[in-house]
Amino acid sequence: MRFSVVPVLMGSLTLGAGAVLAGDSAMGEWEGKLRGDDGVERILEARVVAEGGDRFRAVMRLDMDGAWNAGESTGRRQGETVVFSGSLTPGQGSGGVCRLQGQVDSEGFRGTCAGSGTTARFSLARMERRPPRLGAEPPEKAVVLFDGTGLDAWMHRDGQPAGWKLREDGSMEVTRGNILTRRSFGDVRIHLEFRTPLMAEARGQARGNSGVYVQGRYEVQVLDSFGLEPMDNGCGGVYRIAPPRVNASLPPLQWQTYEIVFRSPRFDSSGGKTANAKITVRHNGEVIHLDRELPRLTPGGVSSEEGERGPLLLQDHRDPVQYRNIWVVPLD
Repeated sequence: MRFSVVPVLMGSLTLGAGAVLAGDSAMGEWEGKLRGDDGVERILEARVVAEGGDRFRAVMRLDMDGAWNAGESTGRRQGETVVFSGSLTPGQGSGGVCRLQGQVDSEGFRGTCAGSGTTARFSLARMERRPPRLGAEPPEKAVVLFDGTGLDAWMHRDGQPAGWKLREDGSMEVTRGNILTRRSFGDVRIHLEFRTPLMAEARGQARGNSGVYVQGRYEVQVLDSFGLEPMDNGCGGVYRIAPPRVNASLPPLQWQTYEIVFRSPRFDSSGGKTANAKITVRHNGEVIHLDRELPRLTPGGVSSEEGERGPLLLQDHRDPVQYRNIWVVPLD
């Protein structure tokens, strides 16, 4: 794994640059061991999603000799403890489904998984994954689009100055409509960092929604998709064209990275398209699209036609998503 993985003590829930878990002590990523009656230990991972009020959902993965097997459990807060129940399917020849019981408290995420006359015990610690390119400095030939000091490089579509909120931590927060760069780009490498809010009661497209439109035409979705299956309208998806290879999302409130390499569509002298646009995307260091052809535009962009150049557009979907450290390297 290309992430820097750091255990986080239960007594100190600060994750990333200024992100705090807002009282949801169960939310986030957990990793540890499940130990069977036979003494065999296996890696167990959990992604715990806050679902509003006192409700949680844990997506579990158990390593069965390199084959990851899944399960899910639901949790309810009871005072200072979140109690989970659900199931794991360890795989063929290993006793079938085991019934999971566990809890998150001041000592971590602990519990048992029982089935076929045996009981395995697990103990997990909270983990923080830090994207390898988080805070990356722009190289010498880069065009810096946002460094926290102002929005001069951006505007609204009508040419008015960008009206997004500048924050004291050097980020900007989505508000007052889409913004796009004053400058247009063709082939380009893009670096940007984003953070989705915790909107635990919301679901689907209402949960931390925004988007990065390359050339103002092709959207790479921004969304709180932590703990979900990869989808073309989920985080990292090329909207309505292709889901990411894997869901590399971090929990809400943690800073994440997109590294995008884009090749513009090609046209002949009469304006006929000779080659589709292509895109490669790394989300938090994971390759989620590799030379993906883009046969058409995605909805909501600046144009109904493809072109050789265009601006970078950031979408206002009425959710307080934040962006920082945006720079590009022209490749044409």
